[in-house]
Amino acid sequence: MSERPLTAAEVEAHPEYPHINWDLKAEKGGKIDVAAGRGGPFKLAYELHGHGPRKIVWLMGLGGLMRTWQRQTKDFGHTEAGKYSCLIFDNRGVGASDKPLLRYTTSEMARDVIELLEHVGWTERRSVHVVGISMGGMIAQELSLLIPERICSLNLVSTAPRIVRTLPYLENIRNRINLMWPKPLDEQIAKVKADCYSAEWLAKPDETEYTVQPFPTNGDRFAAGEISKRTSPGVFTRQGFICQLYAAGFHHKSPEQIKKLGDVVGRERIMVLHGTRDRMIDFIHAEMLFKDFGGEQSGVVKSFHEGIGHVAPFEIRKEFRDIIADRVEKTEGLSKQ
Repeated sequence: MSERPLTAAEVEAHPEYPHINWDLKAEKGGKIDVAAGRGGPFKLAYELHGHGPRKIVWLMGLGGLMRTWQRQTKDFGHTEAGKYSCLIFDNRGVGASDKPLLRYTTSEMARDVIELLEHVGWTERRSVHVVGISMGGMIAQELSLLIPERICSLNLVSTAPRIVRTLPYLENIRNRINLMWPKPLDEQIAKVKADCYSAEWLAKPDETEYTVQPFPTNGDRFAAGEISKRTSPGVFTRQGFICQLYAAGFHHKSPEQIKKLGDVVGRERIMVLHGTRDRMIDFIHAEMLFKDFGGEQSGVVKSFHEGIGHVAPFEIRKEFRDIIADRVEKTEGLSKQ
């Protein structure tokens, strides 16, 4: 076990650094125009992996790239390409998608997703499995209210129906913006690590498959991905980040709206997954969301995980894969009504 995390310079010098973004060939991809008449049109970049009948759309969180789903893209869209089709994309404001300067909302970002689903032909009743993490889970709530009849399963990961705006939360928002620009990379990465991951997972030896040699720890591999994102020109910008942050910070679904979401999608199709050590979106928000759906007797699946942080797809990758596969299988077996 490493005595200390690698510095940004040490990460970039590591022989595995050139291989952190996997070369996973997409079945289809490109950019489409979205949001005509809604502040656009502007370009949304996407990739489609796998060709199986079970269709999963993966919604990324604040400042995250579609390639951040590469573990899940590989596990579902490549290892089991004949069983699953995986749709990933860069939200407006990040990555290869356009980064227009306008007011972003989670409802407008959900409409971007609907246009993408229509472009790839995912329009049949009860045909789409939605996995949304953090801000992506907020977008997933809006998406499912707009097209509930298309949703086969709704999987809300490390997200919230609305943010409890306490003084520490507001201070955290200010710190996140200030730490991104123009602070040194090492300070930026340390802050994101502390917010998003458990210290135990960060300190463990690198668990991810490698090309040349593993990084010393999981934390060092995470740092490599963040450094690559933050040093690639035009990929992660202050403007795009703040616009997305506005959308996430002002997302609000009342208890009545969440109840309606459960009614129109079907509570047996919904899962709430959260880690108890999440410091980005505190665990209290999962409890709020679950309560708004109706609690223990509602039929909504509760998947609460002791000791993990904000990013379950990293910290418990194999278990997360099994959880999502199980939700897909069980909801595919429900009536299409």
